[in-house]
Amino acid sequence: MMTMYDIITKKKHNVELTTEEINWFVAGYVSGSIPDYQASAWLMAVCFSSLSDRETTDLTMAMARSGDMFELGLDGFCADKHSTGGVGDKTTLIVAPIVASCSVYVPKMSGRGLGHTGGTIDKLESIPGFSTSLDYDRFISVVKKAGFAVAGQTGTLVPADKKLYALRNATATVDSIPLICSSIMSKKLATGADGIVLDVKVGDGAFMKNMEDAEKLAEAMVRVAQLAGRKCSAVLTDMNMPLGLTVGNSLEVIEAIETLKGNGPADLVEVVIALSAEMLRLAGKGSEQECAEMARDALNSGRALAKLAEMIELQGGDPQVINDYSLFKQAEFKQEVYAEQDGIISGISCEKTGLISLSLGAGRKTKESDIDFSAGIRFARTVGDEVRKGDLLATVYTSSECDINAAAKELAGVFSYGTEKISEKKVKKIIKGY
Repeated sequence: MMTMYDIITKKKHNVELTTEEINWFVAGYVSGSIPDYQASAWLMAVCFSSLSDRETTDLTMAMARSGDMFELGLDGFCADKHSTGGVGDKTTLIVAPIVASCSVYVPKMSGRGLGHTGGTIDKLESIPGFSTSLDYDRFISVVKKAGFAVAGQTGTLVPADKKLYALRNATATVDSIPLICSSIMSKKLATGADGIVLDVKVGDGAFMKNMEDAEKLAEAMVRVAQLAGRKCSAVLTDMNMPLGLTVGNSLEVIEAIETLKGNGPADLVEVVIALSAEMLRLAGKGSEQECAEMARDALNSGRALAKLAEMIELQGGDPQVINDYSLFKQAEFKQEVYAEQDGIISGISCEKTGLISLSLGAGRKTKESDIDFSAGIRFARTVGDEVRKGDLLATVYTSSECDINAAAKELAGVFSYGTEKISEKKVKKIIKGY
């Protein structure tokens, strides 16, 4: 007879658990027969003893099967993308229409933002009329017509992760790579994609602060996907500065549209092409170089922009936002930020920028907080630019009751200066699992 006491003891002494024991634990915790205090003890034992690849895969699959497992039933390859979170990360809004315009389905379920990292669902809901609450039949219908859809995760998707993540957050057991891996991959595997590309952020504004930890997480997730029978690769991208030139919901949607019009900042375009190419490669569309060229053509030809407009209309949004940005909620207040010295911008603190955006109302301090869709930051200069004292660096926006002057003053402090030009690639490494 299995007991939670024995399972905790085994893991405490770094003894591998069987598949049956892991399945029993997940089922028992979701049903409520295993109390929080025993689950907490097990999580802490995992933090100290870790899990093998097989155990991590078993945990991931048990969590995935704790709720609905989607059978997409689409006549073609389905690709998915997941980002580990960052500041200014609007890549889904660009990557999904690029890949869809190359005849690969992208059925995307995304989350909301919490804290200083933004959520794709919140960004899309800044579009007037846009609905992210789709039932299964409508979700699949949009994917079939537009090639992609973006919807919020259903309440019946991976309930084990919801319970375990809340417990991890309360017991200082979030930073275990097997537990992070199972949390992310259980949701990806439950949604039924044939191929998964992981955008693993590394740096100041990311959960993984250094390359070593980011690589460990990326490799673990790719191995789990492979053991679960899915094609998968990981792209490690820099998050030491915000991605692109905007932070905030409607501002980021506008920047995504501008990128699809061929006007995107170089760092954002670099990441978008790398992610799109990997999704196309997994779908069997060609070599890495051929797929990158295919993605650029979709971007430069306007085909991807047309796909975004189609998806917006199918999900109830006003497609006129593509050409008329005044349809977005307009900020009531704005404040410009100017350079306080001469020099070459050598850094922009990503985490501090995210926290300032949060203070302006662009993010949630709690799950129940309302978002100001107009709030955020638009950068006029970025890393590597030479500036003179008094040059415009950025503009902050808000319609919320907050101290915008204090936010502007704080934003001036996120810039650091040097004397030499800096030019770094955003894509640090690609880990190919297939």
